[in-house]
Amino acid sequence: MKKISILGCGWLGLPLAKSLINKGFSVKGSTTSEAKLAVLESANIKAHSIRLTENKVMGNMEAFLSESEILIIDIPPKLRGDGAEHFVTKIGTLIPFIEKSPINNVVFISSTSVYADDNTIVTENSQPEPDTESGRQLLATEKLLQANTNFQTTVIRFGGLIGENRHPIHFLAGRKNLENPEAPINLIHQNDCIGIIEAVIAQNTKGEVFNAVAPFHPTRKDYYTQKAIALGLVLPEFEESKPTVGKTIVSDKISTILGYTFKHSEL
Repeated sequence: MKKISILGCGWLGLPLAKSLINKGFSVKGSTTSEAKLAVLESANIKAHSIRLTENKVMGNMEAFLSESEILIIDIPPKLRGDGAEHFVTKIGTLIPFIEKSPINNVVFISSTSVYADDNTIVTENSQPEPDTESGRQLLATEKLLQANTNFQTTVIRFGGLIGENRHPIHFLAGRKNLENPEAPINLIHQNDCIGIIEAVIAQNTKGEVFNAVAPFHPTRKDYYTQKAIALGLVLPEFEESKPTVGKTIVSDKISTILGYTFKHSEL
């Protein structure tokens, strides 16, 4: 039985852990919330209270990583507001613990924000040139992990995340002067996020980089207008006078390397 540690059992990490357990894996999961430990334990996840800072690791990281072969890192950068941090440094505090553990494969959950909005078609061969601070720190973290020879790192760059209880239209409904109406959407459903990570694990894929976005790219204006109508929400209004910037993320490598077929090819 493969043993897996998931650093960050949040919106994606928790259902991923549950799915892996259902497939026979032994899963350790971390949370920064003491109250959530019981939620993890009730799902048969071996729960650990772990918090990373720029200076130290809080919690028993040795126990969290012990006996596991795979570490999935699924914690987003926090760059604004109270508790803002330097994400690269924060992940850097984790690396010495990985080096001393049995972990030989790291799966790092990144984002397509590592690519610039330059109106191009983007593949894994495209040069990442992030134009946001989050994208810059994610790219630097990818490189930090990939450069370490004590373990191998597979990077999965997810597009915008959606699921039954999460969709951008709930934030965009009724808003005015939204930019980039003609930019293509680059979204992925939670179920496909889980399926792709499980395919990486099942095939023991190491050292790869994958874009992970559904092959469905209507314009922002068309897509969000139709979603608002379907859900009975106030239509968003777009700024039409400025040039549109965006990108089209291609995820063909998901099918060619992993043989994965999207469950939600239209969103």
